[in-house]
Amino acid sequence: MIRLFIREHLISLLFPVFIAFLGILLYSLDGYQSINTMIYVVVLTIILTLLVHFYLYLRKYKYYKRLLTPPKAMEDLLEKIYPSPEQKQEQLYWQQLYRLYQQEVQRLYAAQKRHLQFMNGWVHQMKTPIAVIEMMAQQDEKLDSQSVSEETERIKKALEAVLMNARLDTFEEDLRIEKVNLSELVTSVINENKRLFIKRQVFPVVEVDDSLVVSTDRKWLQFVISQFITNAVKYSFTPQSKIWVSTSCGESDCRLIVKDEGIGIPKSDLKRVTRAFFTGENGRKTGESTGMGLYIANEVSTKLGHELTIESEVNQGTTVTLTFGDYEKVGD
Repeated sequence: MIRLFIREHLISLLFPVFIAFLGILLYSLDGYQSINTMIYVVVLTIILTLLVHFYLYLRKYKYYKRLLTPPKAMEDLLEKIYPSPEQKQEQLYWQQLYRLYQQEVQRLYAAQKRHLQFMNGWVHQMKTPIAVIEMMAQQDEKLDSQSVSEETERIKKALEAVLMNARLDTFEEDLRIEKVNLSELVTSVINENKRLFIKRQVFPVVEVDDSLVVSTDRKWLQFVISQFITNAVKYSFTPQSKIWVSTSCGESDCRLIVKDEGIGIPKSDLKRVTRAFFTGENGRKTGESTGMGLYIANEVSTKLGHELTIESEVNQGTTVTLTFGDYEKVGD
């Protein structure tokens, strides 16, 4: 500690010695008329300098002791020892930096935990289509191509969800804002899911303005709309039911609305459906829900600056609304 103190104050310690020798030099040039006075001045200067620095050393004793003691935990950084205003400000800086570090650690831990839970749920979910395909392959009869296509489509959708979930952590790097025709995008999503519509005997009704263009990321928005539509079809158990996809625009915003005639969401689950891994009562009924679809859709919507709202009543259906703040109508 003493060596550290001397290294920090070396210049201030040598300066009075330099002053003393300078005084001796000047006194010698003056002819040494009063040597006792010069000796008194030199000795007094040295004593006062040592006393001042000894006081400074005592003030910083605890500070030096902490610096030279190996830390046992990160929380040691929060110990408050302020030997001087400069060190006080320095410690406040390191404490703020520590809090940022803790927040980053918590964020990474939450992301890791989310990925692990999602992968565990996804692996469990993939057992069903794989088991079905294996069972069909073991039969002597010719494979039903339609059934195989349905199971591979389920695997494909699940893989897409895994990729989108992984990309959430690097969302900004994968972002590309452009002008997107909403009608074309909705039509594309419905065509991709036409087998699902046919299988469930659900009919889409599209009432989207052909001239409506929004500023967004095409790939991410397509994934979000696909989640809305596949969920609407998945929970529409009544044959010949319909799903309406429409738009409603005002002066400051425009809304994309997906409405179904499905079983609806219980009121107790409505506020939690966008939480990670929340399946709720409806998820337990189908046995296919990972609880990540609406979570990812909500996260993506927030990052894109679009507002997602969900309204639902049991046995009356569900209405999902995505609000765009930036839109225009081509040709108007």
